[in-house]
Amino acid sequence: MSEAAEESFISHLVELRDRLLRSLIAVGVIMIGLCVYPGPGTIYDFLAMPLTRTLPEGSKMVAIGVITPFMVPLKITAMVAFVLALPYVLYQAWAFIAPGLYAHEKRLGIPLIFSSTLLFLLGMAFAYFFVFGQVFAFISGFAPKSITPAPDIEAYLSFVLTMFVAFGVSFEVPVALVVLVRLGVVSVEKLKEWRSYFIVGAFVVAAVVTPPDVVSQLALAIPMCLLYELGILASRMVARGAPPSLEEPSEDGQ
Repeated sequence: MSEAAEESFISHLVELRDRLLRSLIAVGVIMIGLCVYPGPGTIYDFLAMPLTRTLPEGSKMVAIGVITPFMVPLKITAMVAFVLALPYVLYQAWAFIAPGLYAHEKRLGIPLIFSSTLLFLLGMAFAYFFVFGQVFAFISGFAPKSITPAPDIEAYLSFVLTMFVAFGVSFEVPVALVVLVRLGVVSVEKLKEWRSYFIVGAFVVAAVVTPPDVVSQLALAIPMCLLYELGILASRMVARGAPPSLEEPSEDGQ
């Protein structure tokens, strides 16, 4: 490796370190603010509301571990802080890779950051406000009367994080399709041909990720299929505006 190439590689590593530190600082600052107000306990109570509403009167969630009542609310607060800082984190990632992109690819940066953040939050909101209530009501109604449900708060945290990631990522389908079409990896015609395969895959993913009830599986699979159609429409619009040939990288990408 030549001296110039080595200096360029080191400069890229330094820039990557700086942007990672900025992202971590942003998450840390937001987390500190959330710990001050409204507080980890209040955040967890809000997150657990869909479950506590379905519990029998007088029943509460339990904490089995010694430090669980302290650690679990902090983990939830950290998750909320990361979600709130997600636009800034995505911007730092984009700013790191943007200099090496073509000019027409750079124009997708801000729309992709905005749309991916919005769709991820919509997926989480859909899971919280619709899916959780239906799933927990189904489970509580299915439980024998001789059993008093008392879920563990750490197990609930694991379940919630899994569902949030599953629905958040599934709502990113249109963004993924637009990026693939814009980069020339696939065409809109291919996406139409793969529609039936995607529908089957969506139901398989929903069956694996969600609890074993029909409501939650349909709640994940159907939006994924609708978002796939939305992604095809958006990809068609992007493909029409795509340049016929690749442009040279801009000067700041040298």
